[in-house]
Amino acid sequence: MTKLIVLDVDGCLTDGKIIYSSEGVESKNFDVKDGLGITTWLKMGHHVAIITGRNSTIVQKRTQELGITHLYQGVDDKLHILKKIANELNVHPYEIAAIGDDLNDYDMLNYVGKSFTPCNGHKAIANMVHLVLSRKGGDGAVREMIDILVEQNDEVEQFLSVWIKE
Repeated sequence: MTKLIVLDVDGCLTDGKIIYSSEGVESKNFDVKDGLGITTWLKMGHHVAIITGRNSTIVQKRTQELGITHLYQGVDDKLHILKKIANELNVHPYEIAAIGDDLNDYDMLNYVGKSFTPCNGHKAIANMVHLVLSRKGGDGAVREMIDILVEQNDEVEQFLSVWIKE
């Protein structure tokens, strides 16, 4: 059973584009379907961690909105941080799923029990992950991953019951 999902930001939670205004203000786009999937996963008692190579106040804000407590930004060695989180949460690699899209995600993706990449992930990543998703980064890829994990965990009814009260 997957207990922890680990998310990269640029290219997975976003489309990978970083937009700067003429004043130097950064902006990113997040898909609300990803957000609903993440908050539902958390409400089911599971864990979510974000490990990203960049620092961004936008990512910090989005993480707070979603209730994600494990945020690591400016990370060069994602695998090192992932092992630290796994130890802290007492989860084994086979209980972890991760999504990444580029070369700096390779070691982290290779470590986990289930690895995913958006359909527009780098070729080297697409060739080594367990599943290439049908959605692009920033366009519901994280939600697609969560939906798959919920089915594999046999938790569809629990997932639906977070929002659907009958």
